[in-house]
Amino acid sequence: MSVIKKLAILSAAFGLLATSAGTASAQKKYDPGASDTEIKIGNIMPYSGPASAYGVIGRTEAAYFKKINEAGGVNGRKINFVSYDDAYSPPKTVEQARKLVESDEVLFIFNSLGTPPNTAIQKYMNSKKVPQLFVATGATKWNDPQNFPWTMGWQPSYQSETQIYAKYILKSHPNAKIAVLYQNDDYGKDYLKGLKDGLGAKASSMIVAEESYETSEPTIDSHMVKLKATGADIFINITTPKFAAQAIKKNAEIGWKPLHFLNNVSASVGSVLKPAGFENAQDIISAAYLKDASDKQWDNDPGMKEFYAFMAKDFPEGDKLDGGTVVGYGVAQTLVQVLKQCGDNLTRENVMKQAASLKDFRTEVLLPGIKINTGPNDFAPISSLQLMKFKGDKWELFGDVISADVGG
Repeated sequence: MSVIKKLAILSAAFGLLATSAGTASAQKKYDPGASDTEIKIGNIMPYSGPASAYGVIGRTEAAYFKKINEAGGVNGRKINFVSYDDAYSPPKTVEQARKLVESDEVLFIFNSLGTPPNTAIQKYMNSKKVPQLFVATGATKWNDPQNFPWTMGWQPSYQSETQIYAKYILKSHPNAKIAVLYQNDDYGKDYLKGLKDGLGAKASSMIVAEESYETSEPTIDSHMVKLKATGADIFINITTPKFAAQAIKKNAEIGWKPLHFLNNVSASVGSVLKPAGFENAQDIISAAYLKDASDKQWDNDPGMKEFYAFMAKDFPEGDKLDGGTVVGYGVAQTLVQVLKQCGDNLTRENVMKQAASLKDFRTEVLLPGIKINTGPNDFAPISSLQLMKFKGDKWELFGDVISADVGG
C-alpha cells in the first residue's frame, strides 16, 4: 500500500472519529426535570401567612412563563412551573422543598421567598446538588459560592442597602439619633449589621434604640410608641409589607415625625404606601434598583411599555403598582436568559454554570445604569442601588446609582 493511500485511510479514520466526537458533544444532556419538551421548575412562596403580600411575585412569574410557553418556550421546551405555599414558615419550606426535589423531581428551585425559609433549605439543596437559584431575599449569605455552590441570590444585598443609608446619614445628618425597628430573624439582623458596619465607629453613639418584633405579633404599635419615646430623629424601618404599613400609620397617629428610611423590600406603592395612606408616607427615603411602575417618567420607556403590555394581556388580575409584579417579571426574565444560555445541556451543573456567567445582562425593568453580572466567585447578580424619596403618590429618584457591594 502506498504511503499516500495509507495517509488517506488514516485521514478518513480521524475524520470519522472527529465526526462521532462532535456528535457526542452535541448530544442533549438532561438531569431530572428536563426533557426534549419540558423544563420543570420548583418554587416556594408565602401565598398565605404574615408575608402573603409577596405571593404576587410567584403569581407574576407563573403568568410570565405562560407567556413564554405560548410563544414556543425556551429552546423549544415549555416551562412547567410548580409553585407551593409555605406560609413563610421554615418547617413548611423544608417539607415543600423535599416534595419538589424528591417527588416532583424538578430541575431546580427558583426564587423561593424569604431569608428564614431559604436558610432552612440551603444545606439540603446543596447536599442534593440541586440549584437554589435567584432566591427572593437580599441576605448577604447567598453570595458564598465556596461553601454553598448551589445557592445564588438576585437582588442587592440587605447589607449593601443599609450601608448606602448609613453613608447618606453620616454625610447629611452626622449628629442624628437613630431608632431601628427590625424583624427578629436573619433578614432583620442582616439589614441591622449593614447599618452598623456603614456607621462604623459612630454606630454605638448614633443608634439610641433597637426594637425587634416577631412575625407572629398582630401589630407593632407598642414598639413604635417605645421608639418615639427615645427622642430619635431618624427612624430605620426594617420590616416586611404588613408591618411596614402599620409603622407608617402609627407614626402619623402618635405624631412622631423622624426622617424615615424604609427598606426596599417594603417600598411597594401598591401593597405598602397606598394602604398606609399617601399623606402619612411623604418624604420617606428608600433605595431602588428597579423602575417603579407608578412613576410617569417610565410611560414611554420601551422596557416598561413591554411590562405594561404583559400586565394588561397576561396578568390582568395583577396590580402593576405593586412592586412585587416588577420583581417577578425581572427575575423571570433573568431566568429565561440563563435557560437560553444552557442550550441543550440542561443539567443542574450547567444551570449553575450559566447563572454564574451573566455578563452585563439587563432586564429592562432595572434602573438605567444597573446591570446584572455574575462569575464563578460572584453570586451577587445585582449590587447597585439609587436613593429615592416619596413625594405625592410616587417615588422620586435622587443622587447617583451607588454600588456598595458586600462580600459574602
